[in-house]
Amino acid sequence: MNIEITSGIHLDTKAIGDDGTFEGYASVFGHIDSHRDMIEVGAFKSSLAERPAARVKMLRQHKQDEPIGVWISAAEDSKGLHVKGRLIREVPLAAQTYALMREGALDQLSIGFRTKRDRFDRKAGVRHVEEVDLREISVVTFGSNDKAAISTVKSIHDPERAKRIVAALNRATAALRS
Repeated sequence: MNIEITSGIHLDTKAIGDDGTFEGYASVFGHIDSHRDMIEVGAFKSSLAERPAARVKMLRQHKQDEPIGVWISAAEDSKGLHVKGRLIREVPLAAQTYALMREGALDQLSIGFRTKRDRFDRKAGVRHVEEVDLREISVVTFGSNDKAAISTVKSIHDPERAKRIVAALNRATAALRS
């Protein structure tokens, strides 16, 4: 099986919940990665119509024999391929991935795909990937694109944050009583 592997540009994870859910961008359009590939707008559309998010594999470091979760949704928007997924924390490697993501040690995504249509710009030395068969999206240490970084990881149930919120509510309640 010949699957190409390349990174999305910016994962931009909104949150990683205690249940292992997270979201972000697996690919951002219009950026050149270390393979000199540029994913074009619309590249994922037909693939996602044929293989919805739940059938795209979630792996760690592109290891095909070690799935770590499931993709809940994957859709193109004006920025790129936005994904939502859930790590299956009962799987030891997924539990480890969850812990490393929360601490920022794993902070990138990378896509594995088969090229269906592309064009090569010889002058720029860039391959424009116009259509892919998306097979998997991996949580990785180093993606092909150095901009493929998670910008924020936070827990929904952050005990320190909860304490600060309770303290603020207590202060507000006391101020209203005076």
